[in-house]
Order: sequence, then C-alpha cells, then structure tokens
Amino acid sequence: MDHFDYIDQQILLQIRKDARKPFSQIAEELKISNSLVHQRIKKLRQRGVIEQAEFVVNEKKIGFRTKSYVGIRLREARYAEQVVQGLNEIPEILECNYVSGNYAIFILIFAYDNQHLREILYEQVHQIDGVAGTDSFICFDTNFKRPVSLDTMLKKEKYDR
Repeated sequence: MDHFDYIDQQILLQIRKDARKPFSQIAEELKISNSLVHQRIKKLRQRGVIEQAEFVVNEKKIGFRTKSYVGIRLREARYAEQVVQGLNEIPEILECNYVSGNYAIFILIFAYDNQHLREILYEQVHQIDGVAGTDSFICFDTNFKRPVSLDTMLKKEKYDR
C-alpha cells in the first residue's frame, strides 16, 4: 500500500463524513488549495482507495424488517464460483463473502419479514446447484457499524516496514 500523508488522511476524513461536501469547503477547512484537494482525490481514486460515493439508505425505513446473516455449505469446493454467480442474481442479498470455518460462503440478506426470508432461502438460495445447506442468523439490531479507522491505517504503515 502506498504512503498516506496527513493531507490524504484529512481529506478522507472529510469525505467520509459527507461525500457531497464541496472540494472548496474541504480546502478551506484544511487551509490548502482547492486544486490540491482535486489532485489528491483524483490520485486516491486512481489508486482504488476511493471507489465510490453513495447514499446510505435505512433498510427498515423502506420495509426490510428482517436482516439475516447466512452461512452456506457447498456440496464441493468446485461449486463456489457457480454458487456466488447464482447468489449475485438475488437482489435481497447485499453482501457475499468467502469465509473459513464451517461455511464456504457467508451472505447478508435483507427481507421484508421472516416469511420473505424463508422464500429467499428455500426458493432461491437452496435451488442453486452446489448449495449443500444453510444456517441463518437473524440480526435483531445493529449496535454499531463503522468503516475502517484511518488512524489504524496510518499505524499499519509501521508494520509494513
């Protein structure tokens, strides 16, 4: 990973709080030029540090009352890519990860209710060739959610040496 200096860190902190914040306002608050903010953000995008800016939607407010993490066991490891492709076709699955342990894949599903979750699992996920079984973990509430700490990122640099 490339070096991140204080200016990069401060710019990332600013846009993390509000991705719509004008570059001119960031420049003013950091007491640097507007063009420097533009240049740094362009470089951060080119390096893949910044992938996209997005709005965060509250799933409960739009009717998705059931949140579930689901561990997926495969019939055989060779089915992994095919299963992931099938999971990608299900819009209620918001995240899909390869994991170690008892499961090969762990997914995050948002459903309208428990009946909708059951339908997603039985009528879609279990129908994908290669899925041997699933275990669901209903999430009652999210206590906190945060992005990776930028302070941690800067501390990491000393371990890379």
